[in-house]
Amino acid sequence: MTTGGSLAIRLAQVSSVRDVSTNAELCQSLVDHAVREGIDLLVFPESASSRTDAVDESPQDERLDGFFVRRLAESTRGTELTVIVGVTETADTGRPFNTIVALRDGEIISTYRKIHLYDAFAFRESDSVTAGDGTLSTFVVKGFSIGMLTCYDIRFPEVARLLADKGVDVLVLPTSWVSGPLKEEHWETLCKARALENTCFLAAAGQTGGNRIGRSMIVGPDGVVRAMAGIEEGTVSVSLSMNLLHSARHVMPVLKQRRFFVDPRATDVVSASDCQYSRS
Repeated sequence: MTTGGSLAIRLAQVSSVRDVSTNAELCQSLVDHAVREGIDLLVFPESASSRTDAVDESPQDERLDGFFVRRLAESTRGTELTVIVGVTETADTGRPFNTIVALRDGEIISTYRKIHLYDAFAFRESDSVTAGDGTLSTFVVKGFSIGMLTCYDIRFPEVARLLADKGVDVLVLPTSWVSGPLKEEHWETLCKARALENTCFLAAAGQTGGNRIGRSMIVGPDGVVRAMAGIEEGTVSVSLSMNLLHSARHVMPVLKQRRFFVDPRATDVVSASDCQYSRS
């Protein structure tokens, strides 16, 4: 692992629309701005390629070689910027994947398909989205190992821990967190917990507008929020310190001290309607 060093990370908090072309234009402008300002890693929210809050319509889906990803990838060509963005990926099942892609120098360098679908709070994402197969991968930006997860995944600590087992320094979490009773409190608590228990940075970029809460945030490996957005569109930027990461892991060597490991094998998908709870 690299000692010292820093990573200039920026979160783009946006209110995406259904039209892919409109979203691509906005995202490209934010990419161009990040390049000019020397940002190393720019993170967009979940569903940045196409979003709709209407129950009677679906986001526009595309293959990963489609217009949206190709345009953003091309925007990174010849630069040192890495971009992470959420897209609605066409799938052969007829229900698209909720996918996160990492782009650098004109190419896709990593992908993650959302594992845990949001079948909770009277919502059923599984009716319209295909779950990923559980494949997790990491990549490096300026000496920092990066791992990706999506929105509802944060309620399942096993995903973050499996990425920590792979040596991740920064958990990147594109999200489209829906408002509701106590949901904002859940959001902040979960972001802090995943960072603290894995002694890593967590960078969460959220959708805003409509019924989305915004509140994009960057949390340190000590569980302290380094920066947080409100509900308005905009960006949040922080320089992550490798020295802080090493210091937190020295003071709290929890990853070395734990007595149990997480089984990386994915289980069968269970929807909310299949869950039965009883009091005893």
